Amino acid sequence: MSEQVQKKLAGKTALITGGSRGIGRAIAAALAAQGADIAVVCSGNGEAAKETCDELSSRYGVQAGYYLCDVSDFAKAKETVEQVRKDFGCIQILVNCAGITRDGLILRMKEEDFDRVIDVNLKGAFVMIRHCSGIFLRQREGCIINISSVVGLAGNAGQTNYAASKAGLIGLTKSVARELGGKGIRCNAIAPGFIGTDMTKDLDRSGLAKQIPLGRIGSPEDVAQAAVYLAEADYVTGTVLRVDGGLAM
Repeated sequence: MSEQVQKKLAGKTALITGGSRGIGRAIAAALAAQGADIAVVCSGNGEAAKETCDELSSRYGVQAGYYLCDVSDFAKAKETVEQVRKDFGCIQILVNCAGITRDGLILRMKEEDFDRVIDVNLKGAFVMIRHCSGIFLRQREGCIINISSVVGLAGNAGQTNYAASKAGLIGLTKSVARELGGKGIRCNAIAPGFIGTDMTKDLDRSGLAKQIPLGRIGSPEDVAQAAVYLAEADYVTGTVLRVDGGLAM
């Protein structure tokens, strides 16, 4: 990255949900490498979040802190966003990466499994956008990046809840982009394909790689590169950027 790009994110704060591991952690590291301060929001593993923040601070010299919050809890999320704003002084970038799976065939799926996935993956993104948008509007600046999935574009058997949540994120992204674009706020989505994380560790990766034109499973860092691009791309909004090795083309 050039010195000019390095300066572009310096002094900005990125709030990243699900930022303690996997894709979220890789995005946090990539944005920190470009000078952004990082606020990690996670629902449970505070130890992993602290480890992530300590590493970002020591490696990149940025301010980093973590906050425990269930993003689907409207009131708690509001408190968390306000605390981040107080601690960091501002928020310019929101990355909605928090996500869960509770897979099952539609004929056997429990109502609570459908509801919980929608609550975390889709409602959680809405809640965080809702609470950050006031800050963005006052600044007349804001960048929102929602982590969707190629299954939100194509569907996937056994993942009706997950696919519905990720498809919903695409509709949310485009609507927010239209609604807030005139106020200097951009909203985009990334649709990863098969990425090597804890969420996909039990899948047959050699078999999956054969379905991908580029011939390999993606890495969290592949998705993080796309997030850095969207964080810096001032004239890009309402787009869904596939990071899937060509899987869904």
